[in-house]
Amino acid sequence: MHGFEKYLPIWVVVCMGLGLLLSQTVPGVGETIGSWEVGGVSIPIGICLFLMMYPAMLNLQVAELRKLRRNPKPILLTLFSNWIFAPLVHVGLATLFLRGNPQLMVAVILLGSSPCTAMVLVWGKLAGGNQEQNVVNTSLNTIAIVFLYVPVVSLLTGMQNIPIDRVMLLISGAVFIGAPLVIGIVSKRLLTRAKGLEWFDRVYRPFVGKVTIVALLVTLIVLFALNGDVLLHHFDKLLLVSIPLLLAFPVVLGFNLLATRVLKFRYREAIVSVLIGSSSHFEIAIASAIGMYGVGSLAALGTTMGLFWEVPVMLSVVYIGRALGRRGFWGDPVAAK
Repeated sequence: MHGFEKYLPIWVVVCMGLGLLLSQTVPGVGETIGSWEVGGVSIPIGICLFLMMYPAMLNLQVAELRKLRRNPKPILLTLFSNWIFAPLVHVGLATLFLRGNPQLMVAVILLGSSPCTAMVLVWGKLAGGNQEQNVVNTSLNTIAIVFLYVPVVSLLTGMQNIPIDRVMLLISGAVFIGAPLVIGIVSKRLLTRAKGLEWFDRVYRPFVGKVTIVALLVTLIVLFALNGDVLLHHFDKLLLVSIPLLLAFPVVLGFNLLATRVLKFRYREAIVSVLIGSSSHFEIAIASAIGMYGVGSLAALGTTMGLFWEVPVMLSVVYIGRALGRRGFWGDPVAAK
């Protein structure tokens, strides 16, 4: 991981603080940014969210999905963890700790129902996992998100009798998942024809990845500049929403560790399955929360806490996995060294 990305948790905190500082020291900054909108959607936030989503869609490699037949167990495990176990754990903990705070409950559900399709490639590389399997898994999750994300969120919120704007959720899915996916497929095809696959993988994809991080940090500055007053008056709410998010992590992680051991995975396959099964796609969650409730909502701020915790949590999974691998947790300690 490059130096800038290595310290991403620090930049996240700095940008949150900068946005909060702007909200309190620059008169009217929130109103000015908030006025830049079309159809109720903030233009700067919309651009940043697209730039956050687009690179993840470039990871889709349909041809790689043919390899599913070789070893389907890791794929089946991550699908179960991402789309059944993790969402149910998150909705259960949200119900336990956030009853009476429907927007925060929705924020947790949005985060728990969105498996990561981008950063796990970085985590898998750091952990020395099977990157071929990682590409297959992320490609499948990219397709799964298109078809499952909106129905799963609708089902879980309905189970808790939480009213949400399902039409706006569907629109958010189309705009922030469907559109980047289509543009990603088209741009990849055009660029590889013009420049070749090697240039696309070595030059274009890394460049776009850097743009994503910048867009992510700008999004945080804008969010907190817009919502400084809301944050200062509801700081306890952000601490409260962190409780189910942090408690869900060891539960989901423990399940994936145990499952990979019971299913006799080797280290390089096990660690990738654990990473993908324990991660979340905070970009989609933030986009959906903003689409349904607006930039200045508790739901939008609640999903940013998923981003706040995601990087340190996933780095800890990398180190935990490597430590367990060295101790022979999966039966092949040499592979983890």
